[in-house]
Amino acid sequence: MSSFLVVVNGEPYGSHSSWSALKFCETLLKQGHTLEQVFFYQHGVLNASRLLMPASDELNLAQRWQSLHQQHQVPLISCVSAGLRRGVIDAEAAEDGGLDSANLASPFILGGLGELVTTMQEVDRTVQF
Repeated sequence: MSSFLVVVNGEPYGSHSSWSALKFCETLLKQGHTLEQVFFYQHGVLNASRLLMPASDELNLAQRWQSLHQQHQVPLISCVSAGLRRGVIDAEAAEDGGLDSANLASPFILGGLGELVTTMQEVDRTVQF
């Protein structure tokens, strides 16, 4: 079996990147592979916002990512730099920026490109959506 890193560059709604990445992650875990990390980069950081509210008849991607984490303890890393540019921040970044609230959903955590590169060196395959 192989170990994987999945990079999500697409926003949750407006492209198929996030949905395709989620289905890929679920499938590889069912097949017995290891998913070391999902890294959300560029517009992909929008998946980490706790303010996403899809219509009741739409797929709730944020909830599905959270379920993936809960069931398999897969780290969901949102790029801190891309998040700052797109308004997806944690409490510490909000305080540093003088903002009154944060919107990074649990269990997403902020991380940098160094973390992405380190994980890339440790896994067998990196797949980008």
